[in-house]
Amino acid sequence: MKNWSELAGDESIAKTIENLKTSGINAIVVENGIKAKEKVLEMLPKNAEVMSMSSVTIETLGIAKEIDESGNYDSVKNKLFKMDRKTQGLEMQGIGAAPEYAVGSVHAVTEDGKVIIASNTGSQLPAYAYGASHVIWVVGTQKIVKNVDEERVEGRLTLILVKEKLGF
Repeated sequence: MKNWSELAGDESIAKTIENLKTSGINAIVVENGIKAKEKVLEMLPKNAEVMSMSSVTIETLGIAKEIDESGNYDSVKNKLFKMDRKTQGLEMQGIGAAPEYAVGSVHAVTEDGKVIIASNTGSQLPAYAYGASHVIWVVGTQKIVKNVDEERVEGRLTLILVKEKLGF
């Protein structure tokens, strides 16, 4: 299994960037978290509608705070916090699913150009997959893996197939 504390080397990073571009994903390398925050904020137009997705990376770098508290952006989270989930739940889902900009992170990036995303609630997935006009991910290079198989832990997952009609 991969050691998640080890940063990827330059060769791995270059290969990953090349294959991400083939997958239609622009990739930029910066040296540290300060530079990453600067790059994200440089990419966000003033007053743009921005959703800071739930992410330890985005929180740690202070990007979420800048988006949600600086007044420089139209914060989707601020809009959502003012709404009532019971009476405006469907409207809230729409707002969160299709912001102009979504800023977050991913769980892994493969050298062959794939991005692995998981979500506790699923709230990031609509914006990442289709809804947001622009998606910006900030990812430490320790999350670069050779391929999807390197993410797998043998014996951890079990799927039970039932020879009966279940679900839909």
